[in-house]
Amino acid sequence: MNKEEFQFKNKKILIYGFGISGKACFKHLNRNNNTFIYDDNLKLTTNKYKTKILNQKKISQHNFNYIVVSPGIDLKKCLLNKYLKKNKKKIISELDVFYLENKKNLKITITGTNGKSTTSKLLYEIIKNHKRDVRLVGNIGNPILLEKRVNPKTIFVIEASSYQIEYSKYFKTDIAAILNISPDHLERHGNIKKYVQSKFKLIKNQKKGSLSFIEKRSKYLDSEIKNNKIKSKIIKISTLFPKLLKKKIKNNYFNNQNNINNLKFILEISKKLKLNKKIIIKTINLFKGLKYRQQIIFNNKKLQIINDSKSTSFASSINLIKSYKNIYWLVGGKYKKGDKFILDKKYYKNIKVYIYGSKSNFFQNQFKNKIKYKIFNNIKKALLKIIEDSKNDNLSKKIILFSPSAASFDQFKNFEERGKYFNSQIKTIKFIKKINGRK
Repeated sequence: MNKEEFQFKNKKILIYGFGISGKACFKHLNRNNNTFIYDDNLKLTTNKYKTKILNQKKISQHNFNYIVVSPGIDLKKCLLNKYLKKNKKKIISELDVFYLENKKNLKITITGTNGKSTTSKLLYEIIKNHKRDVRLVGNIGNPILLEKRVNPKTIFVIEASSYQIEYSKYFKTDIAAILNISPDHLERHGNIKKYVQSKFKLIKNQKKGSLSFIEKRSKYLDSEIKNNKIKSKIIKISTLFPKLLKKKIKNNYFNNQNNINNLKFILEISKKLKLNKKIIIKTINLFKGLKYRQQIIFNNKKLQIINDSKSTSFASSINLIKSYKNIYWLVGGKYKKGDKFILDKKYYKNIKVYIYGSKSNFFQNQFKNKIKYKIFNNIKKALLKIIEDSKNDNLSKKIILFSPSAASFDQFKNFEERGKYFNSQIKTIKFIKKINGRK
């Protein structure tokens, strides 16, 4: 591929998938290219893009230079699966378009099974507080191709999913961070090995002189490093957190193991960027966290309530469980393929489980002979029982943990709607009074 092709001018391009990223991609590319749209959703034929939308028959009549596939498209199950298989070499992602047009910019890309959004957001705020031109893009912030007034000094903090990385051909990042790996999205990738490989591609494609940050002990990533020729420098994050730094952190948001692990990556990346320690600590202490991601929505001497609606697997909940005692754990939803509840026995005594929803059989099988549990039709009924039980328990500080460990699709559109509903149930004075044993 020559330099002229990297400019994305006067090309014929198909955008497959017209969600948020697809629309951003079309808007960006259509200015200098002959760009068309295809989406499995036929309702699109009635909108303002009608003249640019192709049906399946017309697609085969065109000879496209590139096919930009949106992350949400499953190549094996989509309507164009046969066509895409024949034209596999033409498939690229929005990350490729971005990279080929912004090669000189510093790119910090964060992925992993859990904690991507929180880590990306905090790192962005730290760099921003150093008065740098930094942009937060990808799965969080703006779609990556909608950023304007980009100059050579602009820094990009990119949150990338396994889907985005999997489809990319040319994308390279200067700094890569794979926060953690546990079984996820296996219904799409097929097995854990392919899921790991999709994440590891971020490191595998890096140039010499680039940096890669991974956990000190990761059975999945260690085997990939052993079996691949890596050009970047691998930096393994210590399992220990610096004691002196820990004393300076006064933010309750970082009292649990999940966010402490995220913080370790941020501190190591900040060190390589030669950022100011005082600014880093100040930013950490002022950080409010993201909604529905280990969000502390109530806290006093007797009670803390955490909304972790973003949790969609046991792996995302386990470190929270390890971080507290006297836990009333609310779980439920559409469980993920291959997910398993793995927790040391010593933590069992700290937990009471309240299962809600139509998929309770899965959770019952996971907790059977391990932890006592109760079953409910919905979140509201489970919460009412938690109120009753907690009033009768003579315990020190109690923790209500809404960390569903499953997707939201059984009763909600997404984790945001699920998290908002939970907050609406909690945010009543009557509820708070009852849980604290007051009339």
